[in-house]
Amino acid sequence: MDAFKAYDIRGVWNKDLDAELVYKIGYFLPQVLNAKKILVGRDIRLSSDEAFQALTNGLTDAGADVFDVGLSTTPMIYWGTGKLGFDASVMITASHNHKSHNGLKFSAKNVVPIGYDNGLNQIEQLIESGESMLKFSKGSIEEIDIKDDYLTFLKKYQQDYSALKIAIDCSNGMSALFAEALFGKGAYYINEKLDGDFPAHEPNPLEPENQEQIKRAVLENNSDIGLIFDGDADRVMFIDEKGQFISPDLIIALLGHYFLTDREKETVVHDIRTSKAVGEYLTQFNADVSIWKVGRAFGATKLKELDGIYGGELAGHYYFRDFYYSDSGLMAALIVLNVVSDFHKKGTSFSSLIKRISTYANTGEVNFKIENKQEAMDAVKDYFFANDPPLEFMDFDGYRLEFDDWWFNIRPSNTEPYLRFLAEGKDQETLDIKTKIIFDLISNFS
Repeated sequence: MDAFKAYDIRGVWNKDLDAELVYKIGYFLPQVLNAKKILVGRDIRLSSDEAFQALTNGLTDAGADVFDVGLSTTPMIYWGTGKLGFDASVMITASHNHKSHNGLKFSAKNVVPIGYDNGLNQIEQLIESGESMLKFSKGSIEEIDIKDDYLTFLKKYQQDYSALKIAIDCSNGMSALFAEALFGKGAYYINEKLDGDFPAHEPNPLEPENQEQIKRAVLENNSDIGLIFDGDADRVMFIDEKGQFISPDLIIALLGHYFLTDREKETVVHDIRTSKAVGEYLTQFNADVSIWKVGRAFGATKLKELDGIYGGELAGHYYFRDFYYSDSGLMAALIVLNVVSDFHKKGTSFSSLIKRISTYANTGEVNFKIENKQEAMDAVKDYFFANDPPLEFMDFDGYRLEFDDWWFNIRPSNTEPYLRFLAEGKDQETLDIKTKIIFDLISNFS
């Protein structure tokens, strides 16, 4: 089924995913996760109400009790799952995707991420097998309100930002539920109205065209920092005072100033695409840096396994031990503002702080449309092992090869016929020379 992905279920509504399929997913979910009490939230998308009805009909027909929080951010559902001890939770959202999409994100008890490898595959198999769907004693649906309690939790990370001029793009998404209460009336807000049509731009802050409004807002208002959230507020990205987009992986290093100041050795987890500058910067804090796979199902699980203090990804997810090892865009934004505000008071701008962290020339993530992804990856790997052996080699999410003055990661997309590539070099000339070799090798498979 096209809607079943590595980390969640997602697709075009009424094409890849519809009410009938969502009903079946809801019906089999309690069986697969051994769940009786299930927390459910939804985003503002135009199809979310229909998806909610289908999902909860399936859950209650299977005998599960549903606790409905209504409109929600995805992180609020994670928090509620852990804080209130639910057996499982489902967030109805397609996150950053086009308004025509919708989807489902799942957690088991103790906010364990559920992806294809540990539950979604079983649900898919039950649906495809035509397993009978008997009606059990009907479960109940109860509306509950956890917004105030969640806001109280987030406010623990709130400091005085009056010294900062802040611009915020809510992308017409779920961060608007809490933005003003957390960042204050003095911030400059755009696209703060909840709107499932996403009239200003798609709620994907990684795409440059979706950053244009917040960049202009920062410059026109002489802001010290800009924030832009995705559709379900599990991610946040940042713009400096010069209107420049900050690569999200560099924020992992910046967070060290908040979490690692007592010099106790702590573990920080980041994904395999993250800049080498991050680990190098965190050495000043005595951090033990662990590199792992891309995606919440992997990142949050690894952080919990290692009892790391926090983690992050190139895509703008930031995970926290004190947030059930899960990601929260709003919590990350508060903490980053705390750090930036502290440096601002000392006369250091956001861009100057990032410049201290970023020491490499970087390609950014490049996508190659290739069907034979594994063959292309192996050709690149084999070339360097034969001609320029790496100092370090990782093969748990594609390949990452590290050399004395550069490194690269090449990995297959889980959902599309794309090979994703990213490289860094100590200087642009080195980077250009090495990436040309790789691009020439990959061109044989395009």
